[in-house]
Formats: sequence, structure tokens, C-alpha cells
Amino acid sequence: MAVVVWIAEGTWPACVEAARVHAAQGAEIVLLHVTGTEVPGVAHGAFAGLLGRGHPKGQHQSGGWGSDPGTRLEDLAADSSRQLLQAAAELLGRPCVQVARTGRIEREVVAATEGADLLVLARDGDRTHLGPHSLGPAGRFVVDHAACPVLLVWPGAAPAGPPPPAPPRHR
Repeated sequence: MAVVVWIAEGTWPACVEAARVHAAQGAEIVLLHVTGTEVPGVAHGAFAGLLGRGHPKGQHQSGGWGSDPGTRLEDLAADSSRQLLQAAAELLGRPCVQVARTGRIEREVVAATEGADLLVLARDGDRTHLGPHSLGPAGRFVVDHAACPVLLVWPGAAPAGPPPPAPPRHR
């Protein structure tokens, strides 16, 4: 049995705790963190757009005005990913596999569920109300497209109050 645990900033402790409770003792647990490419991509594009493409050789010096800020952002994101995965592994307190991916977050999470027996993820939307808006776009995509059963957890206490009214029936 393989259990994939989506490690995302702000919600990962609840996912790790759910894996501790619900994963069988002998299950392989995969801690998955995905770094998006949007921010470094914008920085790469801004750098190319502001400075043009034709730089004399040697002008791209590391750390200077000629260095691409997108590369620095990618390095910072990779460090952050490693730290989050390590913290999650420590909280889990049992053997696990740590996987760091880069790409479209929701698509990488769905791809990681192929062959898995369970995916654990936390709500990533509006956490102040019960209902469908408690899932953000990435979480909704993953829930709709995961190739395995999904365990969806609240990243804290579920909000109090009745659920929203049911949508009207179509005729």
C-alpha cells in the first residue's frame, strides 16, 4: 500500500497527522511537495524583457545586476521544499519517501497519485465556511482527477455552523 501525502505550505501538519492515523503500519508513505513554476518564470521573463537577449559574454555574473533573478528564486524554492519535507518527515516519525517536484502544482500532484492507494490532502480554499469553497482551484482539480481514493482533511478545526444550502435541482 502506498499513501501519498501532499505537503503544502500552511496545511502540511494536518496532512501528516492524518497519514499517521489512517495509513497502515506497513504502508509506504510518500511525502510530496510541488514547487510551482509561475514566480520564477515571471522573474526569468522580466529579466529577459528588461535587459534584452543580447548580453556581452561575462555580463551574467552571479549575484550582480546581470544575474537572472528567476534562478535565485528557483534555488530558494528548492531549499524551502527540502526544509518542508524534512519537517514533515520528522513529524511523521516513521520511514517515508520524500519527493520534491516542480511544475504545475495540481498536475504534478495528480501524476504522483498514479499507482497510489490513497492521497491525503488538506483543504486549500476558504477555511472560514463549510462547503465547496473550502477547496481552492488546485485542491478541486486534484480531488476531481486523482487516480486513487482521497482523504480530505481540514488544516485546523472545521468551522462551526450548518453547511450551505443544497444547490437547486435541475429539471
